[in-house]
Amino acid sequence: MSYLSRAPDREEAFRALYKSAYADLLKFVQRRTEVANAEDVVAEAFLIVWRRFSETPKHEDEARAWIFGITRNLMLNAHRGEQRRQALGVRLAETSTQTHTASHADAVSSRVDLGRAWELLSEVHQEALGLAIFENMTAPRAAHVLGISPVAFRLRLTRARRALRLLLDHVPRHESPAPATFPERASTP
Repeated sequence: MSYLSRAPDREEAFRALYKSAYADLLKFVQRRTEVANAEDVVAEAFLIVWRRFSETPKHEDEARAWIFGITRNLMLNAHRGEQRRQALGVRLAETSTQTHTASHADAVSSRVDLGRAWELLSEVHQEALGLAIFENMTAPRAAHVLGISPVAFRLRLTRARRALRLLLDHVPRHESPAPATFPERASTP
């Protein structure tokens, strides 16, 4: 029997599907990702289901499989995004050593310091620097990618450059410092 045929309206049908799939979907995600992120992934999956509810298969088993597929794709996309972020950090370190003609030891040290500083930057700062440096995007284009104004992007890029400079100037070499956080806005006394 279809859960959709039992529910007279869209909201009720969604609630029925949510109730029947949530617990199993949460366990599915917890086995495949960090437990702390599992509820967020499931919530995002159900948001997609709500938006695409007209595409939901009519039978409960098929609908549950469809939701599990959506959730799996979300996790795969997150994993690919993390891999790209790490690769960007590596490319940043490689690019910096190619521009310097110092001794091999100095080049390796600079690469390690830049790589460590990159990892300590917030994702917002990494994203702004990455769009400007690696993707060679102008402020208007990068702003469009991020869904913000060009002025906001320029401000974000300035803050990201400042944060990177501070990390490079103040992070002691050959230590594993705790991640630094730099606020998006400077607070005024």
